[in-house]
Amino acid sequence: MIPGYTAEQIRRAEAPHLEAGEPLMERAAAGLTAVIREVLATRGAAPGAVLVLAGSGDNGGDALFSAASLAGAGVAVRILTTGSRVHEAGLAAAEAAGAFTAEREAEPGSEAFADLVDGVDVIVDGILGIGAGGDPGLRGRAREVVAALRPRVLMRRADAPSVVAVDLPSGIGADDGALPDGVVLPALVTVMFGGAKAGLLLAPGSGLAGRLVVVDIGTGDELAREEPAVRV
Repeated sequence: MIPGYTAEQIRRAEAPHLEAGEPLMERAAAGLTAVIREVLATRGAAPGAVLVLAGSGDNGGDALFSAASLAGAGVAVRILTTGSRVHEAGLAAAEAAGAFTAEREAEPGSEAFADLVDGVDVIVDGILGIGAGGDPGLRGRAREVVAALRPRVLMRRADAPSVVAVDLPSGIGADDGALPDGVVLPALVTVMFGGAKAGLLLAPGSGLAGRLVVVDIGTGDELAREEPAVRV
């Protein structure tokens, strides 16, 4: 059975490691990169093209540090920011490694947006993570971007991009699997850090999470002392 934890339990497990200055984000990014490379290999895409959707929070940072590793290995990485802020260190690392960052003018429906997503093998959903809280539904620019990309992902064609979600597909409730609306990118794989999120083991969220991969970031002992919110 798979144990699932709430966002608060995950944060509690991470807290002492963050206080000690351990590089949890770097560990998360390394695990994420390994899965993305696996998906690219499965698609026969070498080195491949990856579109990173980077939100304002830490899982946007995870995605950007992964983008840096991928770009440094020769993958064509394109970055589209979706929030009012961005993880500056992660973005700087990605750009220094050769990733291309789209201008804010690359809005859904524009020619620049169409060029950005053309030929992409993998979309990395790093928009929202467990820190979102409240209503998990997407809003504003993030919602517009996902709504524009969703038809491409759902195309019944071999060249439709695969989605790798960072911690959870954005728009799904981390604790309860809630799905306020259908504006979510269905993931081929969801890469979770430390432990499985309870909401991805529960319907309807579980139906959009794809294969679940848990990356060890060093918080296992703390989570072992927590009673899982759900077991599936």
